[in-house]
Amino acid sequence: MMHGSQIQSGYDPTTQTYRYDSFFEPVRDILAQGDWVIANLETPLAGADLEYTGYPRFNAPDSLADALQAAGFNILTTANNHSLDRGEIGILNTLKTVQARGLYPVGTDASPEEAQQILILEKQQIRMAMLAYTYGTNGIPIPEAKGYLVSLIDEAKIIQDIAEAKRQGADFVTVMLHFGTEYQRQPNAEQQRLVAVLIRAGADVILGSHPHVVQPYEVLELVGDGAIKGGVRKGAVIYSMGNFISNQRGGYKEFGVIFQVKVRKKFPEQTTEITDIKALLTWVYRYSASGKYQFRVLPLQALLTTQSDPLISAGQYAQLQSDLDQMNRHLTSLFP
Repeated sequence: MMHGSQIQSGYDPTTQTYRYDSFFEPVRDILAQGDWVIANLETPLAGADLEYTGYPRFNAPDSLADALQAAGFNILTTANNHSLDRGEIGILNTLKTVQARGLYPVGTDASPEEAQQILILEKQQIRMAMLAYTYGTNGIPIPEAKGYLVSLIDEAKIIQDIAEAKRQGADFVTVMLHFGTEYQRQPNAEQQRLVAVLIRAGADVILGSHPHVVQPYEVLELVGDGAIKGGVRKGAVIYSMGNFISNQRGGYKEFGVIFQVKVRKKFPEQTTEITDIKALLTWVYRYSASGKYQFRVLPLQALLTTQSDPLISAGQYAQLQSDLDQMNRHLTSLFP
């Protein structure tokens, strides 16, 4: 997310430009390990003419996309409750901005034809399909006859899209869902029900966002349904990845997670499976410098192992160690 203080943190009054690379520098080496590196872009990049603002209706400078690309991200889900904060033109400008940097947007589209296409990216001989949907757009109506602009959560449609991805040769399907209850640390019953339905239908990984706090992850083994009825299917879900970066504080809102899922493809069978999962907790470090707030995403375990950041006090390190221990227990609280 990009609240007003974050927007200003990257502003250089001399050049009248914005730069945000420092946000993600501490986690760049971690992100470099990934083949598919996905983030939820919860702000339009609609251009300066439409005014840069934070909450409640967001619009951030295009240079945020430069920072995301430099950090190692290559896929951005653009389907969330802030997709329409600058209307249709905001969606169209955001798509152009991220695509111009070689990033792949998922969940919003510029035309009906684009909306029918499923993003499948091949890495290491594995074809990964990406699908993204949101529960809504904060009451901002989608323009009439232009439902293709934002993919809304529609259970039947998602099941259909999963089947189509498999038909097009996807080895693995990742579904990004903007759902759940804000600031609730456990998934609600509807989140859990929908996740089970989608894993039975063929989803392999489900990445949740919207609550703004980290919710647990789990691995489910369920009897397949629909086109893959019969066999036991295994799927991983993290119900909410929290806030990777934002200006929200307190109530666990400054914590996020880098959810690492290792996938292996077997030959000659050409079957795929999840072989390892790690959840690396992150912390949004906000501090004052040059008369304004600055922000950095710090990987908690690495930070606490070295304790070498000169801006963080001994007392902060002690509190962060307690937070890390508690959050790691929280992440696995749905395990048997």
